[in-house]
Amino acid sequence: MDRVRIGVLSHAHGHANTYCQALRDFPDVRLVASWDEDQARGRQAAQAYGLEFRADADAVIKDPHIDAVIITCQTNRHAEFAERAAEAGKHILLQKPMATTLEDCDRIIAAVRRAGVKFSMAFQMRQDPVNRKMRQLLSEGAVGRVFLVRRRHTIGVLLNPAFGTGPTRWHVDPQANVGMFFDDATHAADWFYWILGAPKSVTAEIDNILGSNAPDDNGVALYRFSQGEIGVLLNSSTTVAGVNTTEIYGDKGTIVQDYGDAPSATAPRPGDAVPLRLIRRDDKHWTEFRLPIPASQGERIGAVPRPFIDYLRGLSDQTITPEEGRISVEMVLAAYRAAAEGRRIDLPL
Repeated sequence: MDRVRIGVLSHAHGHANTYCQALRDFPDVRLVASWDEDQARGRQAAQAYGLEFRADADAVIKDPHIDAVIITCQTNRHAEFAERAAEAGKHILLQKPMATTLEDCDRIIAAVRRAGVKFSMAFQMRQDPVNRKMRQLLSEGAVGRVFLVRRRHTIGVLLNPAFGTGPTRWHVDPQANVGMFFDDATHAADWFYWILGAPKSVTAEIDNILGSNAPDDNGVALYRFSQGEIGVLLNSSTTVAGVNTTEIYGDKGTIVQDYGDAPSATAPRPGDAVPLRLIRRDDKHWTEFRLPIPASQGERIGAVPRPFIDYLRGLSDQTITPEEGRISVEMVLAAYRAAAEGRRIDLPL
């Protein structure tokens, strides 16, 4: 496959436009056509990125001149479109979260495996150079036995009243997207799974604290992992800004990551900011890793398409499987159950 021909199924999720912006500059990609249930939104995006707009989704899904589709519709419709695309033999890049229920996750897994198409979840945090370096350091035993990890993933979207009333309002619809913790903490949940493996249990507090029109706006989940590690996942949709993202504590050292998500990328930061530091027992100074910090959250999101295209072309085996996508959904749904029932929930559900 020298040139991958792409179709887009909905521009409901804003990341679709960032993917298209990146893809249109790839010499080995052709953006062919898109569909959107909101025709005005769809036509506007199609014109912006050189796509042909098609009013019927099947005109994209069943087009023999399209190799792969990007599914960026409302979360509760992911399974429907993934099944249809897989049945038509289309490879799939699926926006996170994978689905709103585990049953729908299983539908997607079955469809992908039955059709034998290539698939990847769109988790930009796995492409971030600092996250990849942290994973490498842990695989090398840089801090010894890990016992505590704190990961903060916060955004400020609910501080904007238009988020819940304009075209993005489906994000706060519990049927379409469960809640804001579900929508956004899925990133951090996948990061924990990628770093530490699947957790064994969770306790949590998730609520609508500031009284916005979302089902929830803030939450903290405490996961326990296979070696007893505690993972603290802090997620907020009402933060003005943030800096510190990750702390990893081991019996031989500590890793600290700064400037690692949307508020940190958009808020002012020192020109000489260091995104990653490591200190080991008996060290006199921190070891600094002056890795590139993406200039914006858009730059982070724009890193998703390249590995997917390389995977489709057989240039890389790097992908995020549907089975992995299911784990992050299960982790977050279990946190909701723990918060609702006020008790520890064992995993898997």
